[in-house]
Amino acid sequence: MVAEHTPCTLHHSVLPPELARRLYYTLLYAIRDWKRTRWWLADRVVESSHSSFFYRRAASHTNPGDDMKEAAQYWYNGRPTDPPPTFPPPMEEACQIVESIVNVEMRKRKRFPLEWGGYPAEEGEEPLLWRANVAASNCYAGAKESVGFHSDQLTYLGPYPTIASLSLGVSRIFRLREVVPLDDRDKRAARTYNIPLRHNSLIIMHASTQEVFKHAVPPQNSIDVFRPPFPPPPELTDDKEVLARLHEASTARINITFRFYRPDFHASKTPRCRCGVPCILRPDMKNRYEELPNAPCVSGASDASSSDTASDASTSARPVMKTMVAKYWWTCYAGAQNEGKGCGFWKVMDVKAEGRGPFVGSVAAMNVTS
Repeated sequence: MVAEHTPCTLHHSVLPPELARRLYYTLLYAIRDWKRTRWWLADRVVESSHSSFFYRRAASHTNPGDDMKEAAQYWYNGRPTDPPPTFPPPMEEACQIVESIVNVEMRKRKRFPLEWGGYPAEEGEEPLLWRANVAASNCYAGAKESVGFHSDQLTYLGPYPTIASLSLGVSRIFRLREVVPLDDRDKRAARTYNIPLRHNSLIIMHASTQEVFKHAVPPQNSIDVFRPPFPPPPELTDDKEVLARLHEASTARINITFRFYRPDFHASKTPRCRCGVPCILRPDMKNRYEELPNAPCVSGASDASSSDTASDASTSARPVMKTMVAKYWWTCYAGAQNEGKGCGFWKVMDVKAEGRGPFVGSVAAMNVTS
């Protein structure tokens, strides 16, 4: 059902139970170092209700040409941060499994022209389409901790990214809502989908999710508790009281969003606004197309706006979802930390002038005027 109505796929029991247990306890123990995000909204500082943390993958597991330690000194809400630590061992094990699932799913799907063209494969090897190199982790400790509707910034992900989100702990609702294009707003209303994400489940937000949908983890009136079936690994800490507390029933949901930071969108290539800080990249979600005007036919991607289930009668009866974006904007985001004061800078991304790529298809797909 998820894949029929959205550009996402849902996978249950993706990790071996023992690995899911170790990863859950490792992150539950690490939460004490996680922080809530703060930013300026209008004339006041607001704080996220949930805590988060950022990890980078060790260089041996990423392309040798990518200096992920440098790239991971990313700017968040217009503020520089320290380089994050590398994946803990259970996260690295999980990432390898998730990476395999994502690549299998991607090979089943039609591709969009501006997706990452991939690293060259060795002779006789199947190319790796997606390689996670960072992970943003979140903890929702209770029914009221949440995050509102948003689409992920594309600053380092680039157009049409794939993001794999692994859930551990208590089950929570993941909510998707389409952003209806301007020329469709008189014809139909936005559809909202509620997807329960249980312990050890994986939802893959495939290409076009960030261009078409916003997502949220809403507050709930009540949630179940998660009772870990096995005790925590003793190597976590010598403190037996801490180990005992970790084994108690919990209302926390931990999710790990594995991401691929594209080398052609490395931090060193991010435009600066007049404030002197890196811009953020956003898609023009309100102006989308079934097919980009004058776009060439791309092998495996020419009908990217159609669902894999388009032959199903119920699917064909629904309006065709417009998934093709013609423009992306670089915009100032300094105001999120600079007492809410930005410079108002924006410009359209020019993939040719900025030296982006390689892409799956032709950059001629960007030649659309408003």
